[in-house]
Amino acid sequence: MNAVRLLPAPPEGVPLAVPITAGSALPPGAAADGFAGRAGQACLLNRPDGRTMLVGLGPAATPEAAETAGALSAARMLAEPRLALDARGLDPVAAAAFVLGAAQRSWRYAALQTRADPDAQRLAAFDLVVGDIAAVRRALRAGRAAAEGACFARDLVAEPSNTLTPAGFVRHLRGLARFGLELEVIEGAALRRQGFGGLLAVGGGSVHPPCLAVLRWPGRIAAAPVAFVGKGITFDTGGIGIKPADRMWEMRADMAGAAACAGAMLALARRRSPAAAVAVMALAENATGGASYRPSDVLRSYAGRTVEVVDTDAEGRLVLADALAFAAARFRPRAMIDLATLTGSIVTALGHERAGLFGNDDALARQVEDAGAAVGEPVWRMPIGAAHRADLDSDIADLRHCVPGRMQPDACHAAAFLREFVSDIPWAHLDIAGMEAREEADDRHAAGPTGFGVRLLDRLVAARFESVMTGGGLTGGLNHAIKQRVRAGGVSGGERILLERR
Repeated sequence: MNAVRLLPAPPEGVPLAVPITAGSALPPGAAADGFAGRAGQACLLNRPDGRTMLVGLGPAATPEAAETAGALSAARMLAEPRLALDARGLDPVAAAAFVLGAAQRSWRYAALQTRADPDAQRLAAFDLVVGDIAAVRRALRAGRAAAEGACFARDLVAEPSNTLTPAGFVRHLRGLARFGLELEVIEGAALRRQGFGGLLAVGGGSVHPPCLAVLRWPGRIAAAPVAFVGKGITFDTGGIGIKPADRMWEMRADMAGAAACAGAMLALARRRSPAAAVAVMALAENATGGASYRPSDVLRSYAGRTVEVVDTDAEGRLVLADALAFAAARFRPRAMIDLATLTGSIVTALGHERAGLFGNDDALARQVEDAGAAVGEPVWRMPIGAAHRADLDSDIADLRHCVPGRMQPDACHAAAFLREFVSDIPWAHLDIAGMEAREEADDRHAAGPTGFGVRLLDRLVAARFESVMTGGGLTGGLNHAIKQRVRAGGVSGGERILLERR
């Protein structure tokens, strides 16, 4: 993530962004340009002491408004090497959100560029001008952890598949050990011995062998972990049922679910979350070869259930089934949340505005919805009906993994399939297809990978799982107040535990 320097006064010679609420007094010349402090408005003032840009907050200086204004500030100043952000009129939480919004908007993947383009984006550092440096530093710590996790996930999704193979993905995970995360990798003969039939089949056609990567964060609470489960298809050709060439290049992002899980674990570690957590990532390349699996094959999953293959391009649910069953049996988690770029069906239903949410536990689903809304990663609850499961009945196996034919509710079928492998554990499934990347930039978002899911998972853990209470819920008058502050980003993990024990 970009470097951030906290200062008590604006530095000389650096462009300055100043947030303004609607209805505030404006400097001379601003109103003439139509600027009124509304959200999405920006006005550049040319002054002898340098350039000053006013950015609108809308009616109130909330953390959400400040984050949006910060992103707008960066979007208008991407050609500058450095930008100062005047947050002296914001509270510490909103001030932190202001610079984090700018940092997220200025993300770019330049690791493989060998020549600098003088006309390309240069913005790489920020000066945050605040009145109370100590208070803002505390507020920034937790928010920065989530932002760093999201940037880590975005870097993974942006990396091309010739280097981000399953083994390449694991190399990046090994680098997280310095933050206290423990990594276990199950591969080769161990996969076969333990019965990961779905993962082995999907990865069987590639020269890059599949593996299961497990990241663990110990936390401090004596409770079972929360489990994140991610689809990590490092490239998806469609297998034997090969995809059309048009836009196949986008399939390097088919590991965005696993990337989000890894990023969320980094966020928890960076802010030293008291909650124990584990991420289980099924990593494979779905390629074509002599050992590729075929339609009509019957696979034996990790859970022992047999699965009839219908379409080799519906590979994600096969690797997720093994990963979910493994996580349930190995860790008996308090809850499981899986993320996957799973179906085109969910994009047809929800477009690029929301991820699809499925699950077997209403309370968990509501908390996932709340977490997504709080961090700008919205989801929409979708059904798993009895008919969706009945459609998966097979004549030759325990079930089939999808239903042939066009105009099928494939996202619902996929969720019904995955539900068969979660045991009795509270579970939520996020189909993030359509949300993992943006084709074009705007004032809020950079083009390319989004890191969708990282901040949602981090907020979910903060709101539900950083407690020793059975079920993880935050209840009672004091805890209700804490929960509201958590949603606003104003309570750190350590502060939350202290408050709950009062």
